[in-house]
Amino acid sequence: MTSTSAPSVLFVCVHNAGRSQMAAGWLRSLAGDAVEVRSAGSLPGDRVNPAAVEAMAEVGIDITDQRPKVLTTEAVEASDVVITMGCGDACPVFPGKRYLDWALEDPAGKGVESVRPIRDEIERRIRGLLSELQVDPLARP
Repeated sequence: MTSTSAPSVLFVCVHNAGRSQMAAGWLRSLAGDAVEVRSAGSLPGDRVNPAAVEAMAEVGIDITDQRPKVLTTEAVEASDVVITMGCGDACPVFPGKRYLDWALEDPAGKGVESVRPIRDEIERRIRGLLSELQVDPLARP
């Protein structure tokens, strides 16, 4: 990463339908163009979890246009920080990348009431990540 380019963060979970999509939504919302945001899954689902979409909409973040994407070697190579959320050994490891593993409950099959605490924990971790990246969060309404 050079000082002239925005840091790039990749969120990875198995289905790329819940945790990684919420994390990407939070980071896009709070960092704007200051961080390049990607998400992917080792076995991507066919759609983003509706409870995750609803939970994010409650805080004013729209992830309805997002689609699960397959994890590629290229996505990992192009990222400065790779944050895994339960993808286990499926995530390729490259030297020089920063890897974090966020142990978060899987929202699959849960209602929005159960997804809210996961959403809120992801927000807390995203704010911590922004601090580490020395990116000031954008003001949110």
